[in-house]
Amino acid sequence: MNNVSNRTANLCDGEPPFAIDNIRNQDVFGIILYSVLTFMATISMLVFLEECVYIYKKVPANKKSAIIWVNGAAPVISTMSCIGMWIPRAVMITDLTSGTYFAIVVFKFLIMMLEEIGGDEAFLKRYSKHKLKISTGPCCCCCLCLPHVAITRRTVFLLKLGSFQFALLKLIFTLLSIFLWTNGNYNPQDMRITGAAIWINPFVGILTVTALWPVTITFMHLRITLRTLKIVPKYAMYQLVLILSQLQTAIINILAMNRVIACSPPFSSPARGYMLSQQLLILEMFIITLVTRLLYRRQYDPLPEEEPGDNENTKLTTLAVSA
Repeated sequence: MNNVSNRTANLCDGEPPFAIDNIRNQDVFGIILYSVLTFMATISMLVFLEECVYIYKKVPANKKSAIIWVNGAAPVISTMSCIGMWIPRAVMITDLTSGTYFAIVVFKFLIMMLEEIGGDEAFLKRYSKHKLKISTGPCCCCCLCLPHVAITRRTVFLLKLGSFQFALLKLIFTLLSIFLWTNGNYNPQDMRITGAAIWINPFVGILTVTALWPVTITFMHLRITLRTLKIVPKYAMYQLVLILSQLQTAIINILAMNRVIACSPPFSSPARGYMLSQQLLILEMFIITLVTRLLYRRQYDPLPEEEPGDNENTKLTTLAVSA
């Protein structure tokens, strides 16, 4: 009896299986599931590539880069999740790659909103007499006493810097994590105080929240002006990718590390949690890719000039500040 228990414990505490072992252990249902999810990931990437061709041909040069980066969030995460599903031991690398790409997307979404207005100069010319409301999520949604901030070149620079630091530092921490992992010092499942993950992950979380703040500030200010460009559903899709790829994955992994998700040899509890997370992401990112295509495949005409009193959001902000 003890030998059986020990054997089961060893199977539930081991490393994820190799790719060939993972394939050999699949039954008919598993083969069908893997095939369908792989098909979804492939379609997501093909839709993205077709969208890139459309954007390259139809979109003004100043908007191409930002829109392509933002469009690529769901397909790239779907593709990385598919690789992690087929090669379980590569999940840490695929997760870090997806996280790094999305960090760039956060910055590019801010740039995309500014370019939809016409760029930094057009933004400053259009809103130089208005003020930004900075008491927004995710940092300061409860701090209603915070003053409104004048829109200047320095303000625009700080907004960009706040998002760019995440893209840069996330890349640095990803490379650091890989270097430490190759040396045996980094393990995402090791939450001991002496482990590297317990120090790196919270710091990356703080960087994430800090980077999302400038994007939210800009969106809240421009959501009325850009409503004809469907900026609200675009922002909703961007937020949904964030929640599913970061928060959902973190919750599943925490449950798996605490054995709430049972092991299923050859997968330990953490490995099975990672596997479930990858499979869910493929399905979710496939749906988001199709929705995103509908939102971004349009005629990119210049934004009409703002008429006095058109922008209710900025008008209310101006009145609140003057009061």
